Amino acid sequence: MCGISGIVNSPLATAAVQRMMQAQASRGPDAQGIYTSESKHVALGHNRLSIIDLSDAANQPMYSHDKRYVMVYNGEVYNYRELKSELKNTYSFITESDSEVILAAYIRWGSNMLQMLNGMFALAIYDTHTHELFMARDRFGVKPLYYSTASGSFIFASEIKAIHASGLVSKEPNYSVWTTYFSSGLYDHSADTFWQYISSLPAGCYATYANDTLHISRWYSLHENITDTDTRNEQIILDELLHILESTVEYRFRADVPVGICLSGGLDSSLLLALVNRVKGNDFPLHAFTFYTGDERYDELPWVHEMLAHTSVQHHACLLTPVEIPDLSSAIAKRMDEPFGGIPTLGMSKVFQTARNAGITVLLDGNGMDESWGGYEYYQRASDVDLTKGPVQGATSVTTLAPYLKPEILREASVLPHRNQGIKTDALTHLQIRDLLETKIPRAMRFADRNSMTYSLELREPFLDYRLVELGLRQPVHHKINDGQGKYLIRKLADKIIPKRVSEAPKRALQTPQREWLVSELKPWIEKLLNDNSDTLSHWFEHKDLKKIYADYCSHKPDNSFYVWQILNAIQLLSGSR
Repeated sequence: MCGISGIVNSPLATAAVQRMMQAQASRGPDAQGIYTSESKHVALGHNRLSIIDLSDAANQPMYSHDKRYVMVYNGEVYNYRELKSELKNTYSFITESDSEVILAAYIRWGSNMLQMLNGMFALAIYDTHTHELFMARDRFGVKPLYYSTASGSFIFASEIKAIHASGLVSKEPNYSVWTTYFSSGLYDHSADTFWQYISSLPAGCYATYANDTLHISRWYSLHENITDTDTRNEQIILDELLHILESTVEYRFRADVPVGICLSGGLDSSLLLALVNRVKGNDFPLHAFTFYTGDERYDELPWVHEMLAHTSVQHHACLLTPVEIPDLSSAIAKRMDEPFGGIPTLGMSKVFQTARNAGITVLLDGNGMDESWGGYEYYQRASDVDLTKGPVQGATSVTTLAPYLKPEILREASVLPHRNQGIKTDALTHLQIRDLLETKIPRAMRFADRNSMTYSLELREPFLDYRLVELGLRQPVHHKINDGQGKYLIRKLADKIIPKRVSEAPKRALQTPQREWLVSELKPWIEKLLNDNSDTLSHWFEHKDLKKIYADYCSHKPDNSFYVWQILNAIQLLSGSR
């Protein structure tokens, strides 16, 4: 896990990339490296977090033996050992890293090698002969890759802040994206970012930059891999499901540093723990981390304790208190660059900080299972869900700021483009694809990446293994939702390997006392934030309206606080940028 950066076609490239590396230094505190070609105005930078092969020989930029190809890479390719066995007769390896395997695979197969990779990655390879830059991103966008052509050169990095730090791209809000966010709640639904002149390379795509021309191509299509409905016997599917689950967990323990897990009391993380026990054994020295707030209405510690009762797991409970929120939210906003998901994200921040302090460098998390296997409550009414909105689960009151925007500003909003439009699927699968490619997973991966890398910690997502996702989406509806219960086949499998009280518990959203804290302990901070930043959101709102929105929220205490968090988070991100 690392940070990558680079500039092509700028005489200022070397100094600018050095600034970019410093801006995202927390992504890779173990080593820094830079490739420069002054004559070609090219520089590539790398910040390394050492995970596999901790030796200096595995530092980056990494060069081919003949020095023709130079690579910077962020992520992990879990099946690197298998690929290395296939490549060892044609390439002489000098490290034990997955990085060198990727470079060797590119030399042999070109862009076709992407289909062979099982992992999370963002990479850039520069050909010193043709002067072409090749870039690629993993199937579901677990690892980030941003770029800009605004300066007349090509600039890329793992984080937006690094591109701004280059000094070649001005920091200006993308008003259309912000307006869309305020009006519909959508975060990462397109290649556009919240900042003008900076785009995100879409998940499952690769790009080439040569002769001042950028060309983007799609190398992975989820639709093309789920065209046939799985009609096999249920037991055969369950056997394959367990095999894939064990394989994806085994893959994600490939590391030369300690690996732990995030553990809530929910089905997915409990299943993850059970799978770790199956793969590594009950006596494996595992560390597990759970955040809690001290409010028993929301905390899941009782389920966690039940799950851990007969294991040797060393458990770390990470307390988040309201007094921490002002400073912590400000610090995480600076790391995120773009809006993030409220107090649950801050709770996960405490998990990552605690894990790093405990000597853990890699954590496994449980994202992706609900989207692939039909876990969310609103999936049960899929045909009635408005696909142009980002739903706030369970809310019946107002969920966005659309009613409060200046009337003339609403024209700046965009609508959600459906990449799966025209694909013949049932309503449930259609909604699942939307959540995987356009709403839930893109924003969850951004939150998770920036949050974990704040503490130089790698987060791995075993349930986003493409084999598991594709298997889930190929299932008929009754294998996903059956008798009013989501994740039917997952629950059936879980019944055999985790306590029934956990496996049969209803789906619970990851909740905190955010609604309560916003009207009580955090009220003085919020009122000061609104008073001290009267003009920050003036493009979109009248200041008196923002105060009224918060006053009404305190008076009526609705069942949704998302729109209040939008205001607070936007002020933190935009103050000083305009």
